[in-house]
Amino acid sequence: MKTTSRILAGVLFLVSAWLLIPAAYAQNDVLGEVRLEGQSEAAKTSGVWIDGQYVGYLKELKGSKKLLLLPGKHTITVRQNGYHDFSTEVLVQPRLTQVVPVTMEKAPTMPLPKDAPTIKIAVNPSRSAVFLDGRYVGHAGELWPGMIVSLGKHHITIACPGYQTFETQVDVGPKQRVEIRTDLLESKAPLAEPLIMK
Repeated sequence: MKTTSRILAGVLFLVSAWLLIPAAYAQNDVLGEVRLEGQSEAAKTSGVWIDGQYVGYLKELKGSKKLLLLPGKHTITVRQNGYHDFSTEVLVQPRLTQVVPVTMEKAPTMPLPKDAPTIKIAVNPSRSAVFLDGRYVGHAGELWPGMIVSLGKHHITIACPGYQTFETQVDVGPKQRVEIRTDLLESKAPLAEPLIMK
């Protein structure tokens, strides 16, 4: 009896896999791939937005996380703290892969005072985007050593596709070190609004 059940389960699995394979190929026949190539370490660790939606940081967008998009025009924006935004429009074609070289240009920054406080961020998943006062500052994994901030109140937002957004406020004094640790909760719903924060 057990052997018959195992054989039947195996046959059902093979039949269902056989039926799903054409659907997977059909989807790939419609989608086009965009490959982002960072020209520097700053570019590789920069956050990527497709049509206003954060999708991850550049270096991780490959393999199972590669960018497969519907045909048509899409706006790609790449952001990194201390750099000018890189933005380009691509025309995606079905079944075709296009490579987009990404270069980040340094932006002028103001020097911070010697007694500036530090905020450490530890988030699971570490690929989450971190915003300080509405400005993208990097993904959580690269911010663990700590980011130097100005004195006073700061609003921190942490977001990642497939997870609920986390927000908090801190009020930091001279030379103060603040640590923020959180595990984002999974969410089946898409992000309610684009995370374009300039």
